[in-house]
Order: sequence, then C-alpha cells, then structure tokens
Amino acid sequence: MSLIRYTTDAKAPPVRRTEQEWRREITQVCQLMWQKDYVAATDGNVSVRLSPDRFLVTPSGFSKGFIKPSDLITIDDKGEIIGPVYGANRHLRPSSEILLHLEAYRRRPDIASVVHAHPPTAIALSIAGIPLARCLLPEVILTLGMIPTTEYATPASAEGTKVIAGLIESYDALVLKRHGSITVGKDPMEAYLKLEKLEHAAMITRTLVQLGGPAPLPTEEAAKLVEWRAGKGLLNDKQADDLCEACGVCHITGS
Repeated sequence: MSLIRYTTDAKAPPVRRTEQEWRREITQVCQLMWQKDYVAATDGNVSVRLSPDRFLVTPSGFSKGFIKPSDLITIDDKGEIIGPVYGANRHLRPSSEILLHLEAYRRRPDIASVVHAHPPTAIALSIAGIPLARCLLPEVILTLGMIPTTEYATPASAEGTKVIAGLIESYDALVLKRHGSITVGKDPMEAYLKLEKLEHAAMITRTLVQLGGPAPLPTEEAAKLVEWRAGKGLLNDKQADDLCEACGVCHITGS
C-alpha cells in the first residue's frame, strides 16, 4: 500500500489531487479504520468533495478493509450516482449514511472530506452518558477545542442531518450518540486523524472513570490552551461559549 503525504498544519493550503489520488487516499483511510477496529463488517464510510456538487464516496456493503480504489462511486449533491456504472460495479450504491456526509458539506464549505466510523469506546461512553466535551486532555483542546456528543438519531435516516446541525459548523469531530462518530477535514487523512484523536480521548476518559473519576484541567491551564486557539484564529463563537461553560475560562472567551 503506497502512503500518501499529508500535513496537519491548519494553515497549509489545500492540496490539489487527481481523482485517482483521492481514490487511493480514501482506500488507505478505509484500511486504517478497519485495522484500528473503528469499523466492523460493512460499517462506516468515507467521502471527498470533488467539486461543489460532485462527491467521491465509498459504496454500501463493503468491508473497509478490502475496498479497492475502483470500488468507489461518484454521486451528486442529492446522493444520486453520476454516470453509468458497468461490469462488476453495476450494482453499487452509495451508503445509506450519505445524507450525513452531504449535510456536513452543506454546512461546511471549508471542508473537503468526511469520515463516519463506529469507534467502540466513544460509542460506549455515549450510551453511558459520559461526554467527551470536558476539559481533560490538553491535546484535545488544542487540536479540536471540544468533542461534543449529538442527540440520538436513527441510523441511516434524515434525523442524522438534524442532530449534527448547530454542532458540525463549529466542530470537526462529533460523537453520534449510540451510533458512531463523524470527523471532517481538508482531506480524508486529516479527517481520519481526528477520528484517532476522538477514540483515544474516549479510551483515556474510560480509564479515568474506572480509576475513580475525571480530573479536569485547572482553569488557569485550560485558559492557556484556549488563549492559544484564540491566537491561532481557531476559536469560533460557539467554541468560546462551550469552553466557557465547560472549563470556566469565560474571561478568555469574552462571555
């Protein structure tokens, strides 16, 4: 498997790629999700925005560990397949979760990729009512701000588009209650790395609970991290309000 170069620099300009390069990167990310147990069986899906109304997506019914670049399909902004599909691929259809992807693209013109996975620890915590939107890990505040959990929505339904509304505009990583996660980025690898961060935070949170309960960052330490985000231009109004409530850093956010 050939590795595709990527960067985590938030200010780096978007990298232009051919459709074949996007296909290879999506396939690489799918294999990583499968290897890390972030998906099981035919769960999960990955997409890329090729143009304002054209998207490259993983098809329904494929294990992400065995998907090939040629298996990916192209759809429009209504979820309909673009162009004829021949031969072995003639029965391929987009995932039933594609509405979730399209809603994220509609609300986030700045992103070029969406990853939907089923990370087990994050899902278990959402069922137990233990949120990840707490100021426990400095790396999470620096890179993501917070990781909110949505309300429950029936999987593969239009309800999913409603529960991410108001959150996906401000956050790059969400836990979908009882269901999974959605992460976004400028390319599939960036979105995947945010998935890794989300599940890693969930695993640490679970261990903290087992050891007797979370120990939030002291307010003054959380404030330094929030100031860093603000200084980098990464702190939007909703994040400021949420961090004020969760971390008590209202003097930084201006709330």
